Amino acid sequence: MSRGVSYEPLTPLSFIKRAAYVFREKTAVVYGDKKYSYTEFYQRINRLASALSRIGIGKGDKVAFVCPNIPPMLEAHYGVPMVGGVLVSVNIRLSVGEVTYILNHSDAKVVFVDTEFASVVDKARLTNVHTIVNICDEGAAKAFDGPEYEEFLQTGSPDPMPVVLEDELDNITINYTSGTTGLPKGVMYSHRGGYLNALGEALHGGMNTDSVYLWALPMFHCNGWCFTWAVTAIGGTHVCLRKVVPEEIYRLIEKESVSHISAAPTVLIGMSSYPKAKECNMKVKLNVMTAGAPPSPTVIKNMESIGASVTQTYGLTEVYGPHSICEWQRKWDSLDIDEKAKIKARQGVPYITSEFMTVVYPGESEIKEVPADGETMGEIVMRGNNVMLGYYKQPESSGEAFRGGWFHSGDLAVKHPDGYVEIKDRIKDIIISGGENISTVEVENLLYQHPDVQEVAVVAVPDPKWGEVPKAFVAPKPGTNPTAEDIINFCRERIARFKVPKAIEFGELPKTSTGKIMKFKLRDKEWQGMDKRVN
Repeated sequence: MSRGVSYEPLTPLSFIKRAAYVFREKTAVVYGDKKYSYTEFYQRINRLASALSRIGIGKGDKVAFVCPNIPPMLEAHYGVPMVGGVLVSVNIRLSVGEVTYILNHSDAKVVFVDTEFASVVDKARLTNVHTIVNICDEGAAKAFDGPEYEEFLQTGSPDPMPVVLEDELDNITINYTSGTTGLPKGVMYSHRGGYLNALGEALHGGMNTDSVYLWALPMFHCNGWCFTWAVTAIGGTHVCLRKVVPEEIYRLIEKESVSHISAAPTVLIGMSSYPKAKECNMKVKLNVMTAGAPPSPTVIKNMESIGASVTQTYGLTEVYGPHSICEWQRKWDSLDIDEKAKIKARQGVPYITSEFMTVVYPGESEIKEVPADGETMGEIVMRGNNVMLGYYKQPESSGEAFRGGWFHSGDLAVKHPDGYVEIKDRIKDIIISGGENISTVEVENLLYQHPDVQEVAVVAVPDPKWGEVPKAFVAPKPGTNPTAEDIINFCRERIARFKVPKAIEFGELPKTSTGKIMKFKLRDKEWQGMDKRVN
């Protein structure tokens, strides 16, 4: 039976076409002194698509961007897939070796490079690239022989380009994981998944045409959790931000009347501890969506104390960023601030557009759900509209991730009686001490309540009697000087003795390029020369 008039393939590219028609003169993009209306934004996107087509980019070709959160990066999310190409947004914090691997593994034919990161690309030995386009932001000089971005746009036409799309499950982007346990994997997104996840973000984020979204979340990370498309879908305003620092974040919140922002917990820590945070004149309610590592209730409470409303979401690169949300219920309004923060730290329930997520006994040959008792730990598994197509050119890894017909997250969690999920740890991070399971997340959440703790990571270290015990790595707040004894005594008064860290080490914590603390580095250092329980 022909689908005919009853079917249209889902693609987030339809959002810009509609927004440019409905909100023609409305401000679509703000960056410094530049402002583009939706008409101008659409014209720039069409120029990019047209220019790419003229140099031979078409169906299935990979186009990479090494660029911060500035307009070219946003335009790429429409211009590249418009001609049937696949966007590869490269993490700007990676090393030369990692960038080289990603550009070569993805088969990128064209690379757009912001001049700040030109030295990294210049040192890369590229095998497929035939064109490099310079993005000369803030008056920088060209670093490569290729054209400058604005020059490149002028070679294209502003007239509407037809969207090259054969199937809504066509690959729209490839996002590479941070590679903390080996080489990065290329996670493939579809047009359908991008469309639905974008609508999920707009719906659960409470966005509308008056929304002003500040880009503190990297666009290279899960395509900005699909907010690159979500903000456009509702005709909101994108406020681009090159450097993510608290002072600039608060300046733009005040100047541009920002209503929405997404950020990893590490960014929220910086925002909540910024000395002038409470001086910010928020003209509208600031809605904060956070995900990445499970945020501690203390961080959530601190952000809400300065006037923000925080919503916790959960997901991974493999599920387009957020997959679930701690959906707030009015019956919790009467709880005190500490109890509210504890609930808001849960990972919650699936997005309306996601549908499927549960907790199962890990390592079992058959999928079997754990009881919803808030105590039995299992692995979070997901399936549905916003699970990746698979890993690019890695069918074996894709098969392992999809065993049993579900995507396996590697996160340990419990399911509460109300069905809400709460992460307790990564499978590789759980500590088994003398037969007792210790959640590192639980201990970390406690340590965040200490007045002198800025950031913390708890890992398993070897112990001759118990096999392994917890150790805490602490980054103190500026101007404080806590002692190990002080931290340990703080824990002893509040949790079971076997959960108390047996050692404390102070200093800066190693992080991935997306701001997650790299526990494996801390753990590996402690287990050097010994047989480790986990890799």
